[in-house]
Amino acid sequence: MSRFFSSRLADLVPYTPGEQPREDGLLKLNTNELPFPPSPRVLSRAQELTRALQLYPDPDCTLLRRELAQAWGLEPEQILCGNGSDEILSFAFQAFCSDDRPALFPDLTYGFYPVFARANGVPWREIPLREDFSVVIDDYRNLEGTVFLANPNAPTGLQLSPGEIEVLVRQDRGRVVVIDEAYVDFSRQSALPLIRHYDNLLVVRTFSKSRALAGARLGFGLGDPALIADLNRVRCSFNPYNVSSPAQALGRAILEEEDSVPLRCGAVVQTREKTVLGLRERGFSVTDSRANFVFAAPPHMGGETLFHALREKGILVRRFDKPRIAEYLRITVGTDAQMDRFFAALDDIGKEAGGL
Repeated sequence: MSRFFSSRLADLVPYTPGEQPREDGLLKLNTNELPFPPSPRVLSRAQELTRALQLYPDPDCTLLRRELAQAWGLEPEQILCGNGSDEILSFAFQAFCSDDRPALFPDLTYGFYPVFARANGVPWREIPLREDFSVVIDDYRNLEGTVFLANPNAPTGLQLSPGEIEVLVRQDRGRVVVIDEAYVDFSRQSALPLIRHYDNLLVVRTFSKSRALAGARLGFGLGDPALIADLNRVRCSFNPYNVSSPAQALGRAILEEEDSVPLRCGAVVQTREKTVLGLRERGFSVTDSRANFVFAAPPHMGGETLFHALREKGILVRRFDKPRIAEYLRITVGTDAQMDRFFAALDDIGKEAGGL
């Protein structure tokens, strides 16, 4: 770092995204993207909807928020749009955490949470998952702070039911609960209906996963109008033009085909279940994932060894260098053909090594 870098951030460890390869022929199962692109109609409609690019985008995402509200039976004042859900999560760390109100989140979860906390100068506390990687709601009882839960969780893929989320929200009506639902469309078990009854619940979603717009960077938060106003205050103090005109147009075009989302996700879920079965048949330990990825540990070969062996076969997966999960790999669910290639590579590795 330079001699000018802020001493406040000197020990900041940034989030490390999954490898984004530039080589041809690699099978990319490491960043949980949807294996299907947006339809040609969506891309065509987005071109029609995009306003002149010499003008700034609508800072309030007025039309997109209106259409999101119609899709979920809400009011536009209950919705905030962001440059990906990550931006909205960062706003929530700024808006709802402070020295006497730390961020609370599991010890094994989305790796950006501690980075958001550190970068925004707020304290945080990690609540250990149980041995089976489950979140136990009672572990958050009587804790002061703002709760952040990815649900389904990443990288484990495990999910709390809406009923369990409601218990968490009701534990302390004086604290905010942020539910990060990046992968919820692969389970269809959302906490969204609860925001009509609880003013301390914020639900955060993204167009990156189930809606195939990871490259557009578009997310949205849903909650009580007062919570959304708080987030807007932070947003407008940072960048009021945070969502580009093309991203807004793409979001609106995708919403015109919202009925196709369950079909795309259903195809991923079917492939996910076949992938889980194939891994278990080969002796892997696999969690009960409700996302578009699986979390699995080989029976004999070390996770790091298998990670590198797959990379040599041209297949990228994700590994996290934490003691409790060092032997696990997070594997994005691709198409059936892509998973066939994955299993062929896996079997070749097993044969070469005398077993997995």
